[in-house]
Amino acid sequence: MLEFARPQETLSVVDAAAIVVGMVLGVGIFKTPSIVAASAESEGMLMLLWLAGGLASVVGALCYAELMSSCPHAGGDYHYLARAFGFPPAFLYAWARLAVIQTGAIAMVAFLAGDYASEIFRLGPLSSSLYAALFIVFLTAVNIAGIRQGKVTQMLLAAGILFGLLVVSAAGILADGPRAPVSSGGIVPGRQALGTAMIFVLLTYGGWNEASFLSAEVRQGPHNPLKVLLFSIGTVTAVYLLVNVALLNSLGLSGMVSSKAVMADMMRGLLGASAGAVVSLLILLAAVSTMNASIMTGARTAYALGRDFPVLGILGRWQGRRQTPVNALLVQGGVALALVALGTGAHDGFVMMVEYSAPVFWLFFLMVGVSVFLLRRRYPDLPRPFRVPLYPLTPLVFIAICAFMLYASLAYTGRGAWVGVCVLLSGIPLWVWQKQRRTADKYS
Repeated sequence: MLEFARPQETLSVVDAAAIVVGMVLGVGIFKTPSIVAASAESEGMLMLLWLAGGLASVVGALCYAELMSSCPHAGGDYHYLARAFGFPPAFLYAWARLAVIQTGAIAMVAFLAGDYASEIFRLGPLSSSLYAALFIVFLTAVNIAGIRQGKVTQMLLAAGILFGLLVVSAAGILADGPRAPVSSGGIVPGRQALGTAMIFVLLTYGGWNEASFLSAEVRQGPHNPLKVLLFSIGTVTAVYLLVNVALLNSLGLSGMVSSKAVMADMMRGLLGASAGAVVSLLILLAAVSTMNASIMTGARTAYALGRDFPVLGILGRWQGRRQTPVNALLVQGGVALALVALGTGAHDGFVMMVEYSAPVFWLFFLMVGVSVFLLRRRYPDLPRPFRVPLYPLTPLVFIAICAFMLYASLAYTGRGAWVGVCVLLSGIPLWVWQKQRRTADKYS
């Protein structure tokens, strides 16, 4: 029967890494280089900031590798939080994934995809929102068709965006055009500038943790989770460094700072007027790649939520033949469409979705870091094929990074952040109802 089917080990290390690369290599790299450049005092510092983002991601990946190898589960972070903190925080996390974090990220990227699709062919005054809804419906349908269709689509999208970014980077690196002079500023930027830069750097690297939601479907091996994370983060770091080298070579630091669309400006200088369409297509490809990976991994948390809590039991059914949680995908798609409708009334739907999801995401990311300590204490005999090196220093560094990002996402964003927090808190009555139902069933 469908409800008793379970996830199977159908993904290789390459499959899982392609999904993660597609998640991380999103639209951020097209928007953030100029913001980071404005905070850097020199070209060398700019490159160090992007390298630091990759290293910070590796620190987190080492913590996640221990959790993934010791507790493989389709619920990912939800499963770790349940074992470390108990079911109430885990329930709120899974609720937040369904109502805020993942659906907000899907809607956010869908709006951006809609913006660039509208540059190619406009569908009227609500063109961006209509495209956003169409992308969500189409990619949800692809993943409902089965894990094979979802992963093949993701590998093709990831390969396309990788190829496009490498070609664009090569063109910029090989360009002989005039460069702006090297900045003569200080070696190290001030605290505020450094903090601002790292907010956007880590935002651009965000998404690698989604590998945890595929851990039950990755073919088992003692170091396979670590291989997935290091391969994907290493690939993304190399691409981001190449992109920034190309931008520096073609525009220079001051040119990057003064540009509002650095990739478009670089390509316009190389290809002329036709560059706009090339960059729009590349950004659209990156956005669709990120959306597909987000839809695939987000439904896994909703599935785990439904398995553990009867009040949302409809989500916890795994379609064995297709190897995918169909009901969870349908509900997730519906919530994402509702957020698109909500964002349509805002001045900038993309910005609103960023504000809406960021603080809730970093709150639970911090708690996952703490769970490394709690699980070691509560389950000292649990088999751990991989142990985080330099324990406890490595998870402490990861926790500190998350704490800073949580503060920044509340201090430097608008009202959308507090809307997301309120939606998170709305899960508390749902948990109370679930608990009362369990008590009633026990004594009925």
